Amino acid sequence: MTTTWLITGATGMLGQDVLARLGRDGEEAVGLGSGGLDITDPDAVHDAVAAHRPRIVVNCAAWTAVDDAEAREADALRVNGDGPRNLAEACEKAGAGLLQVSTDYVFAGDGTSPYPEDAPTAPRSAYGRTKLAGERAVLAALPETGYVVRTAWLYGAGGGNFVDTMIGLEAARDTVDVVDDQRGQPTWTVDLADRLVRLGRAALAGTAPAGVYHGTSGGETTWFGLTREIYRLLGSDPGRVRPTNSAAFARPAPRPAYSVLGHDRWRGAGVEPIRPWQEALAAAFPALLEKKRGSAR
Repeated sequence: MTTTWLITGATGMLGQDVLARLGRDGEEAVGLGSGGLDITDPDAVHDAVAAHRPRIVVNCAAWTAVDDAEAREADALRVNGDGPRNLAEACEKAGAGLLQVSTDYVFAGDGTSPYPEDAPTAPRSAYGRTKLAGERAVLAALPETGYVVRTAWLYGAGGGNFVDTMIGLEAARDTVDVVDDQRGQPTWTVDLADRLVRLGRAALAGTAPAGVYHGTSGGETTWFGLTREIYRLLGSDPGRVRPTNSAAFARPAPRPAYSVLGHDRWRGAGVEPIRPWQEALAAAFPALLEKKRGSAR
């Protein structure tokens, strides 16, 4: 069996949207969730790549429990570090390209201007360290056909996320306190899926340089600013959202205070960066509300 695309982590929030994007275009694609492929098992990975013979693999599988990684870094590393290494080695053997989804957590989070793609990495959490290990494994094994796409603050209809939580809290509480000292870029999984597909096509056409890209929405805000926009779209009073700081929500893993990423490399691949976050959120809202209504039935 030969296919153009193999999507790992295909049952997750992003993986679902990548498959849906490819399906709308009638592309040949196979999706494997964690039940269908354990990326930490090198033999299983090599067998899957050999069986499907993809031209390109998109790895959406990841350990995403940021706080749990602090206490279980070795476990997280097997998924976020060893898993991408297994995929990269299998792709190298098969002559396939690989798109590895990574994170803003590879940076220290103390910047004051958008991090360019070649900015020095300095993760402060176990999660960030394990994701950086995956990046390095892919780029080392596939210097000409390996792509790392860093993203952040993801939300979508295919899984639990901050936007979904805030929609629920608007109906359940008179007011809500939200952190206002962390800056980032809310990113709709549908938009990121589109850019992954476009980058993959450019890679197959030989027009996208290998290396690191940043897949986040344009602009920036705080969690507080994002929540106020959610309330506005709900027709609710944004004044019900009250600002607080990170100390009010202490967690095991440190959160980056500044997670804004630059997008300069996209145009070199002939792909436009993702639109501003406010436009994307407005476009996403009907699907997010439909999901909420469906879960309430």
